[in-house]
Amino acid sequence: MDGSNCGLSVMSGCFYLDHVGDVLLTRNQHGLSWKCLDSSDCEGTTCLGIGSWENTETEIKLSDIYAVEFDSYGLVHSPKSGLGHAKECFRKRLLTTQQMYRFTVHGFQTSPKEPCLWKLAAFTFGHMDLQTCQSWMDQLNYTLIKDVERPRNLLVFVHPKSGKASGLKIWETVSKIFIRAKVNTKVLVTERAGHAFDVMASIQNKELHSYDGIIAVGGDGFFNEVLNGYLLSRLKVPLPPSPSDSFTTVQSTGSSSVPESGDGVHESDQKEHFPLLHDSVQEVMNFRTVNGSCQGTEDPDHPFSGERPRFGLIPAGSTDAIVICTTGARDPVTSALHIILGRKLFLDAMQVVRWKTTPTSAIEPFIRYAASFAGYGFYGDVISESEKYRWMGPKRYDYVGTKVFLKHRSYEAEVMFEEAENAKASPLTRSKTWPFRSTTRSEKILCRAKCSVCSSKAEDGNSIRASCQEKTRWCRTRGRFLSIGAAVMSNRNERAPDGLVVDAHLSDGFLHLILIKDCSRPKYLWHLTELAKKGGEPLNFEFVEYHKTRAFTFTSIGEAESVWNLDGEIFEAHHLSAQVLRGLIPLFASGPEV
Repeated sequence: MDGSNCGLSVMSGCFYLDHVGDVLLTRNQHGLSWKCLDSSDCEGTTCLGIGSWENTETEIKLSDIYAVEFDSYGLVHSPKSGLGHAKECFRKRLLTTQQMYRFTVHGFQTSPKEPCLWKLAAFTFGHMDLQTCQSWMDQLNYTLIKDVERPRNLLVFVHPKSGKASGLKIWETVSKIFIRAKVNTKVLVTERAGHAFDVMASIQNKELHSYDGIIAVGGDGFFNEVLNGYLLSRLKVPLPPSPSDSFTTVQSTGSSSVPESGDGVHESDQKEHFPLLHDSVQEVMNFRTVNGSCQGTEDPDHPFSGERPRFGLIPAGSTDAIVICTTGARDPVTSALHIILGRKLFLDAMQVVRWKTTPTSAIEPFIRYAASFAGYGFYGDVISESEKYRWMGPKRYDYVGTKVFLKHRSYEAEVMFEEAENAKASPLTRSKTWPFRSTTRSEKILCRAKCSVCSSKAEDGNSIRASCQEKTRWCRTRGRFLSIGAAVMSNRNERAPDGLVVDAHLSDGFLHLILIKDCSRPKYLWHLTELAKKGGEPLNFEFVEYHKTRAFTFTSIGEAESVWNLDGEIFEAHHLSAQVLRGLIPLFASGPEV
């Protein structure tokens, strides 16, 4: 009955596929495929001239299989009947239902309309011979075990109050998939703010290396907490220049952002490719303590060397921009499958250094990391005000956002940014008909799975700081701003379907600096409206400055000050600087599909 032909990479044999019928099952180095032996089972039937077809999958890649289970002896069902089967046909189908030994292949399916949304799929194959089923199951499981990218042990942090307080419920749902895939999980449900941070900051290196990944079940802010707990006590990189130390000789240019003649490259005699490093920064470039301040000694128990653990995020937050940008779907099951199947990409991260909290405070570097966004002004006011309305859940952002918009507060600041030669954008030209909009649009290359932009020069994910061999110069802009934003990624979400910058990439070594100059409410509302619609042009206004940069500095120069919003965390700073660290974060994801 079984005409199997076993070789190094190819097997084939006759099986009964549940709800389909007799098939010829073939396994090769790429995956499983099957062909119906009874064409009437696969091509549909007709009744009264009406056709009935089932869109049945006929193959699955090995890389898309997350588990293979033996189902013992039991029923296999005849093909699903449609309108073409009347009562007599249905009676005959029931008579053909029989019992067999079975094994089930678990994977996922996508649809052309939603290629990023992964839905669980199971294919049960039956055979009268127990040994045949066992042999196929063992061969498939052996192939899955050999995939070293798939995790076996994970440390999972669950935020029970994240978003709509659904963190625990979401984990209970997806945990069944991890159990089926035989992935061991150590689960820690956080009990207070900063709990995950403290655990990650204090965990011993030996225990950390026993896990294949660190998973956060929550929102972007919770992911930021886990990430900072890991990085602040381990990562050692040169700091970006402070606003006061680096450019004291540069003259003000008002609100212009044209490079000054004196804004040349600050040379460094360091051997590493860190062109922003200078002597004053070198003096404070040390390991950080768990609270982000600097110290002069290195903790031997927390070396940041060798293979970095992969991080994962299962969405349970208010916006979940990181998940949407890295998987293309705000779906816990899709994210869980990315983790279990060992998908991998690298994310840029932004190192943010607060040099002074207030105008009169002493210079004391304090560090945080952001994986998606840092915002001042409108963004900072929203996150600060929304703390008063946590009882409202995610709806508080809409309510507070409206209040902040109506207040229309602007802030005086000076921003300086490094201009890289290969990041220059063509100047925008405006017509008399549309004085506030550009008449030219540059071609945009969107970040997708297997992105060529992200993979260039960083294939191994070891390019922590994007090297800047070309000559660089610094530009300065000064004035009143409604908001200042620095995006690491596009930050797509349900409120902004294209994100802040539609063509931002996950790992290209650039920040996207967005400066919204003081303008009237109608103009600002127009900008926000463009953000909220698909295919909008939110950066295409005369009051919007947009720059791709590797680093920038910020100084508040007015009496009124806002706060910074770092991935949902409130961060007060009078003097601040930031730089991008390319490919710093290994993540369980593959990027959004086209």
